[in-house]
Amino acid sequence: MDSILKIKNLSTQFNSDGQSVIAVDNISFDLYQGEAIGIVGESGSGKSAAALSIIRLLPNQGQITSGEIYFTNNAQPIDLLSLSENSMRDYRGKEISMIFQDPMTSLNPVFTCGSQVSEAMRLHLKLNAASAKEKTLKLFADAKMNEPLRIYNSFPHQISGGQKQRVMIAMAMSCNPSILIADEPTTSLDVTVQAKILELMNELRSTNRMSMIFISHDLGLVAEIADRILVMHHGKIVEQGITKEIFLNPKHPYTIGLISCRPPLNKRLRRLPVINDFLNIEKAEKDETSNIISESEAKVRAKSISENPIILSVKNLSVQFNHKRNFLSREDQTINAVDKVSFELREGETLGLVGESGCGKTTLGKAILKLIKSASGEVIYMGRNMMHLEKEDMRIMRRNIQIIFQDPYSSLNPRLTIGYAIMEPMKVHLLYFNDRERRELTLELLSKVGLPADSFNRYPHQFSGGERQRICIARALSLNPKLIVCDECVSSLDVSVQAQVLNLLKQLQDEFKLTYIFISHDLSVVKHMSDRIAVMKNGKIVEIIAAELINSSSSSEYTKNLISSIPKGMQKV
Repeated sequence: MDSILKIKNLSTQFNSDGQSVIAVDNISFDLYQGEAIGIVGESGSGKSAAALSIIRLLPNQGQITSGEIYFTNNAQPIDLLSLSENSMRDYRGKEISMIFQDPMTSLNPVFTCGSQVSEAMRLHLKLNAASAKEKTLKLFADAKMNEPLRIYNSFPHQISGGQKQRVMIAMAMSCNPSILIADEPTTSLDVTVQAKILELMNELRSTNRMSMIFISHDLGLVAEIADRILVMHHGKIVEQGITKEIFLNPKHPYTIGLISCRPPLNKRLRRLPVINDFLNIEKAEKDETSNIISESEAKVRAKSISENPIILSVKNLSVQFNHKRNFLSREDQTINAVDKVSFELREGETLGLVGESGCGKTTLGKAILKLIKSASGEVIYMGRNMMHLEKEDMRIMRRNIQIIFQDPYSSLNPRLTIGYAIMEPMKVHLLYFNDRERRELTLELLSKVGLPADSFNRYPHQFSGGERQRICIARALSLNPKLIVCDECVSSLDVSVQAQVLNLLKQLQDEFKLTYIFISHDLSVVKHMSDRIAVMKNGKIVEIIAAELINSSSSSEYTKNLISSIPKGMQKV
């Protein structure tokens, strides 16, 4: 079988501040007609750089230093690297299309979704406006959009994340490309939307005989869609093979680590494996059995927690949002984002909060901290109703209740060193006598979260995503809180860094006797972290169940649907 895309000895480097970093290091592979290849690896492994090199969309500081890229489609092979930029535009979007990772930033906010998809067809296929609109509406229907015309006339901010990603898929498919490159296309989506997107991509690939390169940090997810897998580490392909063979018999320690880092849904572990554990494979295998939490152990912990005092009681809490149907309308629409939610949380317990995007998880977490206004209900912390506290009293109360936000990139002030960012809450709450004592505690906290002392004077942009999340954890701990709300705090991290942060949160819980509300759309992560799990849908809690019983004893069809939506490859790992 002839390849439609041939990559030979491709190398790409980035130049910044007088330094050169090799992002793609002499990789070679073939992609065949109708085949799907998965490229997996951690952040910084070179996955996205390889994809951007193929379509020559590298940023200004990036350059291809060597190699060849041949594209063949019913004609002689074309060396894409030898084409002028104008000639390359004839291939980019038409023959080779790409879905980028973040649908929030990939669409132009000042144009409607329909006009953006139509534009590609008018440019490459020379369609008139009416024909381009007609085909766009069909593409939206094929992408399982319930209201294609509404989506066509909507601006990106008016539709959900899952709908934005479907618009991106429709745009990528609009010119019937021979090759589709999908770069982390489902990372920000919940499991049910993710399952639908994967099903859609498989269906479109089968219908159009399209070849695909699917990029992800999650091997289990790639297993759902890829025929072959390439594993990248430090810019190199360290292992490749048929998907089933990679799962059944991974040979490289890095591949074994990637498979093992994700929390399993069929058992609970004391500690998640991390990549470095698999530098010594024998040790990892030896420790596997003792790392599993037995059913009896789980019952002992549950009994112990049930005897602890109640630290938080939420009673009939409701949050409503009002917004106009459009900017000309005076009629408001009321949405019950949180609808009469009640639960209790005991000292030292972790309550997981899980559900699809838009179910009210994050809104509930913010309402508990009074970061948004509640319509009704009570939040009683240590016997005090926080709904009745004045502003100054609430500020003092927040010493005891902290939050770790989802995005470690926007959670830190880029103008403050991380040392000052951690010290700042201590100064606001007048803790300790002087900055010298605060600095000593900050250095101690940095050590607790696994960061070196010289991090103190560095700025947020000098750290990776996982390191920034560790900094946010240190900042949350700086006030010695009793309760921490973890709002999707690992959803933006790759599986190996995610495992490190989850292990850290568990370790700190044991050390500081912390209580967590752990919010996530990822049921396997929530199960690993939680004692009990509250499942939310449409602003309501549909059930609260012990974490170890979520697979076997759930009474809610909605919960069962969440579990069934997890890709089978993910359940395998």
